[in-house]
Amino acid sequence: MDREEGLKALDNIVTQFNAYEDFLDSQITTVDLYYLEDETLARQLVELGYRGTGERVKREDFEARKAAIEIARLAERAQQKTLTSAGKDLQDNFLTALAMREEDNRSGKLSSVIFIRDRNSHGQEISGYIDYAHRLKTEDFEVYFTGKKRLLPRPTDISFYNWDADIAVCNSSPNYQVIADNPEGLLFRYKRDRKILNVDPKAQPGDNSTRIPILTELYIQAVIFDHISRRKT
Repeated sequence: MDREEGLKALDNIVTQFNAYEDFLDSQITTVDLYYLEDETLARQLVELGYRGTGERVKREDFEARKAAIEIARLAERAQQKTLTSAGKDLQDNFLTALAMREEDNRSGKLSSVIFIRDRNSHGQEISGYIDYAHRLKTEDFEVYFTGKKRLLPRPTDISFYNWDADIAVCNSSPNYQVIADNPEGLLFRYKRDRKILNVDPKAQPGDNSTRIPILTELYIQAVIFDHISRRKT
């Protein structure tokens, strides 16, 4: 049994039994109890691997995995309760599109890159690509979902260009590696599965990726690229 199959088997056991003693009891037969005449001794023999009808599971492995699953469950519940977009009166298609993707970007099920072209507070035309999941982790989106501020590209995003000042900046993020020297245009490599995201509107976006233009009144242009990672975790 390889490591992945071993973890699956352990997960099945951990989710099936509330306590390690319950698992031990499930491995004890009536014949064991007849000859041993002691339930505690029977449990000890199963724990040591001398008795049992199935795979041996150590107490520390069972309890560690039980704790890890519980922590993940509580974290997922807390995340569901703390979605920034929850309960907001979203006034634009762009904000609705972000809200639809918030939970999956926070959990890692989806990775979205947002392209925005508009003017900054100085009237300069700017554009850029935003790693949505990374921005969600590093700033509070309350001001965006409530309409108090507009989400705009920054020089710290994975790509930023100020058309009037002729300033171009690229930065790799925790999720994406920027490939800026490609002769056919800017590319992003998703670090989790190493798939390439092509943001050229005339090209296909790449494996497991989609390009979705957003009809919005907030920006001159907005496009969202969604990538679903197929890498096994």
